[in-house]
Amino acid sequence: MHDTAIFDTQHFGQTMGPGVSPALLVVDFTVGFNDPAAFGGGNIGAAIAATTELLALARAHRWPIAHTRIVYASDGSDANVHCLKVPRLLSLTEDNPQSDFVPELTPRDGEIIVRKRLPSAFFGTDLAGMLFARRVDTLFIAGCTTSGCVRASTLDAMCHGLRPMVVADCVGDRSLSAHEASLFDLGKKYADVITFQQAAGMASRFAQAETTPMGTDHVRR
Repeated sequence: MHDTAIFDTQHFGQTMGPGVSPALLVVDFTVGFNDPAAFGGGNIGAAIAATTELLALARAHRWPIAHTRIVYASDGSDANVHCLKVPRLLSLTEDNPQSDFVPELTPRDGEIIVRKRLPSAFFGTDLAGMLFARRVDTLFIAGCTTSGCVRASTLDAMCHGLRPMVVADCVGDRSLSAHEASLFDLGKKYADVITFQQAAGMASRFAQAETTPMGTDHVRR
């Protein structure tokens, strides 16, 4: 048996589908992570370009939108174990331009900004509470890296009871093999891995549900 066929035999990889109330999470699309000389490389640049369309879609439909960036104290006082593996992360301080969002994905007023020091957008932050306060049950995910912060954030989203929709066109990694392996694994265990076109189709269905008369099963709650 091929090593991927066993997942199907064991009934992994079922489609969870979206719920009724979406949001968008954009993970760590910052200047440094778009720079191959810093933390970037691979297909991250292409994922950023694709995410401009996804972000425009989410804004047009007035979804809650959250952006994350990694920020450490300038004196290194909040260093953690992750920094033992990647010491250069400590250079991503508030005043380092590499920790700024890429210009084409700059957050707008009213959008959530999450400063984090570990891979997951949820660990040690109040992101979950802010999403639940907005009654979100479905989280579309873009960002980098697929094998790192995107994967960690997707897993934690699922653990919090959200339905993660990882938009494959809009996530990137400095390692293409790690990118593909992570998408495969996420899709089999923790998330629906979808295309931008599928996300756009879901957005239209969410919008239609909002205009359905009260009393049906499809009205947003």
